[in-house]
Amino acid sequence: MQAWRVQAHDEPLKAMHLTEVPEPEPGPGEVKLRVLAAAVNFPDALLCRGQYQIRPPLPFTPGVEICGETPDGRRVIATPRLPHGGFAEYALAPADRILPAPEALDEAEAAALHIGYQTGWFGLHRRAGLRPGETLLVHAAAGGVGSAAVQLGKAAGATVIGVVGGPAKAATAEALGCDLVLDRTALAPAELAARVKEATAGRGADVVYDPVGGDAYTASTKCVAFEGRIIVVGFAGGSVPAPALNHVLIKNYSVLGLHWGLYADREPDAIRACHEELTLLADSGAIRPLIGDRLPLTAAAEAVQRVADGTSTGRLAVLPGRP
Repeated sequence: MQAWRVQAHDEPLKAMHLTEVPEPEPGPGEVKLRVLAAAVNFPDALLCRGQYQIRPPLPFTPGVEICGETPDGRRVIATPRLPHGGFAEYALAPADRILPAPEALDEAEAAALHIGYQTGWFGLHRRAGLRPGETLLVHAAAGGVGSAAVQLGKAAGATVIGVVGGPAKAATAEALGCDLVLDRTALAPAELAARVKEATAGRGADVVYDPVGGDAYTASTKCVAFEGRIIVVGFAGGSVPAPALNHVLIKNYSVLGLHWGLYADREPDAIRACHEELTLLADSGAIRPLIGDRLPLTAAAEAVQRVADGTSTGRLAVLPGRP
């Protein structure tokens, strides 16, 4: 079969090589899946660079989120077990962690439902306790993770302010349903914070969803509401901020970390319950993963590099069966 392999850590375009390899054989508790679609995630870029918290032995196939077909013909979503990741014709996954793909979604959309939307659901509902009528500020609102949070926030009855990088992404965020879109490339961090305060009659955002870090986090601390909650989801901007705890105390807000992968190990039933909620939302049309591009397997390295460079919109999907 064809599979992308990382032989040495580097930028995705340099690290990933398309090669012919034997089909993987499942071990105890594993299932082999025919990959129908693989969603590209920022962790794929970190894996290529050797910067992710999990470092599989070289060589390995990246691709942490797929929609696949089981040997008995069921369409499922899964997080493949590395080193046999999703940028290949076949991948391996833990048999007890595969989930049924919602019928309302096609293969690319189903592949993009799992990590981003589960992260959003756990972040907004379990960690931050988002309530109807509250204001939700989402950084990188036109990206794969941010767009999921926008849709989930709207489904929960929140007013959503989206922060994006550039006019094209602003148009995407507006189409997603953001009540207000702010272009960070046209605003200094202090100006961005002032616009959020202005839009909320001086109160600020009740919940901030931050997958970016760096300046985005700094701006968030200047416009978070009294008893507001900042959810730290990741650091796609490349800079890990150091929270000023005296500021947290003085302004009376909370900084909440979210490592979604821990739930799979510690509370797997919560993952399944969340999937049931997401399936209902997908079936009702309240959420639908934003697919920025559908690409053949031969373009996987380019797709991962686009995500690493921050030039993608929504989720990029790699479809091995696509010519």
